[in-house]
Formats: sequence, C-alpha cells, structure tokens
Amino acid sequence: MSLVGTVLKFLAVPLLVPLAVAVYYGADVPTFVVSVVLTFGVGVAMERLDPDPDIGAREGFLMVAATWLFVSFMGAVPYLLAAHGVPMVFEATSPTSTLGDPVNALFESMSGVTTTGATVMGDISFDTHSHAILLWRQLSQWLGGMGIVVLALAILPELSVGGAQLMEAEAPGVGIEKLTPRIAETARVLWLIYFGLTLLEIGILYGMHVAGPLVGWPDLAPNMTLYNAVAHGLTTMPTGGFSPEAESIAAFSGAVQWVVIPFMFAAGTNFALFWRVFSGKPRRLFEDAEFRAYFGIVGIFTAVLAGMLFTGMAPVLDLGGVTQGNFENSLRQSVFQVLAMVTTTGYATSDFAQWGTAGKYFLLFAMFVGGSGGSTGGGLKIIRWMVILKSARRELFTTVHPEAVRPIRLGGHVIDESAVRGIYAFTLIYFLLFGVSTVFIVVAGGTGDETLTVLEGMSAAASTIGNVGPGFGDLGPFGSYLWFPDVSKLLMVFLMWVGRLEIIPVLVLLTGGYWRS
Repeated sequence: MSLVGTVLKFLAVPLLVPLAVAVYYGADVPTFVVSVVLTFGVGVAMERLDPDPDIGAREGFLMVAATWLFVSFMGAVPYLLAAHGVPMVFEATSPTSTLGDPVNALFESMSGVTTTGATVMGDISFDTHSHAILLWRQLSQWLGGMGIVVLALAILPELSVGGAQLMEAEAPGVGIEKLTPRIAETARVLWLIYFGLTLLEIGILYGMHVAGPLVGWPDLAPNMTLYNAVAHGLTTMPTGGFSPEAESIAAFSGAVQWVVIPFMFAAGTNFALFWRVFSGKPRRLFEDAEFRAYFGIVGIFTAVLAGMLFTGMAPVLDLGGVTQGNFENSLRQSVFQVLAMVTTTGYATSDFAQWGTAGKYFLLFAMFVGGSGGSTGGGLKIIRWMVILKSARRELFTTVHPEAVRPIRLGGHVIDESAVRGIYAFTLIYFLLFGVSTVFIVVAGGTGDETLTVLEGMSAAASTIGNVGPGFGDLGPFGSYLWFPDVSKLLMVFLMWVGRLEIIPVLVLLTGGYWRS
C-alpha cells in the first residue's frame, strides 16, 4: 500500500490547480487548502507502511485497484468540504450542494476519475458551485483519462521496476503497446500526446471566441470563455463529458460542436498510432485493422442515425436539437452523438432522452461498442469485438472442416489462443455484470415519486460499467442520477470502478486463490 500512498501524495499537486482558480475567483480557497494538506498527509502516512515493496503481477493488480479506489475517496473530499466546511475553521461555501451527502460525493468523484461522466450534482451552475469545484470535476476526469498509474510511471522513478505489471493491470483495452525500450518512457510518450491534444483543443476553442472579433468577423463561439475552453479540453480527451454547462455542448454553437467532434474521434483512437504518425509513419494509421474498423463503425452508425433523424424515424421535441429535414443539423447531431456514445465521452448536443424509441435503442446499442484498445474510451473495445467475430467465423469454418487449423489473425499477427480465451471471459463477465446490475437497479427502483423503467435501468447499468455517463429518461444528458437510492448508487460506484479497470484486475482480488497463492 506504500506505492498507493506515493500516488496519493503527488495527487496533492494537481489539487493546486483548482486552488489557484479558487484564489482567482475568491471562493472555496479553504476547501482546497485543506484538501491539499489532507491528501498529502494521507499519502505520506500510507507511504511509510512498506518502504520497499516488490511489484509482481499479483501486487500490480492490488496496487492499481487500490490506487483508483483511494484516489476516488480523496477526490470526494473537496465536495464534502465545500458542502459542510470545517467546524470552527471555515463555513460551507455550497451548503445546498447535493454533494454534501458522502455517497453522492463518492459517486461524483468515482464518476470523474473513471471518466464516466454520470452526475448526482443536480444543479450544475456557478450559483450553487464555485468555479474551483467545477474545475476539480473536469481535472479529475483528465487525470483518469490516460491512467493515474500510467501518469505515476511517467514521473515517479520508484515505480519503474514494476512498471510493466502496473501498466498491464491498468491499461485501457487489451493492452498498451510498448513504444520505447523503457516502460517509463512509453508512459511519458502517451501522456505527452494526450497533453498536446488537450492543449490543441483548448487553443482552438478559445481561439474561435477571440479571433473573430479581433479581425471584424463574427464570434463563432460566443460563450466559449477561457474557463469553458479549458474545462471542455480537460473532459473531451479523457472521454469524460463533465461540462460546467447544464446543457453540455448543446450550450454552444454548431461551430463549437464540429470542432469537438474530431477530438472525440482522436480520444477513441489507439494513442500508439499517433506516436507512429508523429514518428514519420502516417501510413500505419490506415494500415491498422482496428482503426479501419473504428472508422467504418462510426461512419456506418452516423449514416444510419442521420437517416433516422432526417426522415423523422427518431423524432425529437423542439429542444434546440434536430429539426426534421435539416441535413446539416441531422448530420451534426448524429456524428456527435454516435462518437459520444461509441467513445463513451458522454457529451450531448441535444436531449436524446426525448428522441423516439428507435433512436434511443440505437444509442443504447452504441454504448456497447467502445473505443479502440489503448485509447481513453471505455466500453468493451472494438478490438475485442473483432477477435470475437473472427473467432465465431473460425468456429463456423472448422465445423465444416474439422481437420483444419486456422489461427485468428489481426493485422497480419496471430492472436494467441490464451488471449482469445481471455477476451471471451471478459465479455461474458461484462454482460453478466450488466444483466445482474440491471435487475438490481430496476428492483431497487427510484426514490420519492420517481419511477424507473426497464430501459432506464438498462442504460444506468450500461453507462456506469461502460463509463459512458448519460442514460435515458431522467438519466439523459441533461438529467441526473441523484434520485437513485444509495444502495443503487454504491453499486454504480462499483461498476464504474471495475469498468474502468477492465473488470479482471478488481474481480481477481475477490477470489480465494489470489490471497492463498
């Protein structure tokens, strides 16, 4: 647990960013001062538990799972302090915040760190929450996007000895390709690409707001302030979706929505491919079988949904969303929402909870696709679907030709049979957890006068285990998970945790064999 303490100790550094914002706006300064001190203190205390730990495969699973859990617990501290204050030290700055409830605070923190984007905040506005608190939501997503442990590997030399095991345990997807001879250098490369794309998006979004008026052109992004540009840059690349605007990206112009689209696509792409492109091998991008599948899936899904919206098969209410017969609007809404669901970003350009049944079930299906392996997207991942389909095709072939030996190939490489079995096991557990959780959530129901439909229960389970965020009905992109009972929220906290870590590193800790061996 000492390495978990090391990570927590350095978590105090990013907490300085919302502290600086708190100082600038003059709100929640004590909240983040106490959070920084407390996080650093807990980290130092845990660091002294075992000064010289050995990191093998088993220890890697425990360290990664525990790190994400403890980071989520400490990430909830600013929410609780802002809602309650510290007696005889400072008063609460957001006494009406729903995050004053510990379960709600943990839910919001876990949703942020795992880049899920589901919220129990209720009223998302600067009237209820300070700029610093809202920025912490976005920053927590950015930290979790490429991986907290991967970041630690990039900056902490003490983790380099067991770096391969740690990255394997945390890697989003089937695995992260080793790009350089040293695993710490690979971690730095991935984070450098991630950081660069984030800065590029922030620059473009804010530039749209300031450049036009400077040269006498119209303002293409009227309310894209520097704060909003930073907030959305921090939540697009990790495929998080926490926006400081209650209406998400629908609060901005169509031009802003078109700018966000390619960055969502990039976030769902294997980041190792960007390294190949930047290394002078741009052909590797379209030579990659998974990238071609990803591109094709997004294109086909977009065309189908755009046809539904344009022809009125998925009618919507007049909420600033799709207008039947408007080609540009239908195309923009469809490509945006397909990418938001496939990559699990969770942004929205209209309240798709108001769409017709065909449109809603289509987006529910898109939740299970996922981004590419090695991307920041959640879900099952495209590479797994490719292996499953190739395996099924092989099974049909060998049924007719029982003597044939036909290995599964992907991009010219033979996939090891143990990896194929692992993908099948993961997919089975994924859908088993989804099914059991759906039943539990539906049976538990809502609180007060709220009723829960089966579709809402399915979308809640799919959104949390797939780290998607919004669901349907009252869980829509402009809705909230606030009205669920605490027992359902705690289940969803668990689903977000295991979903982000690809299930196996967490569930293996619950087996007797792990602790006996």
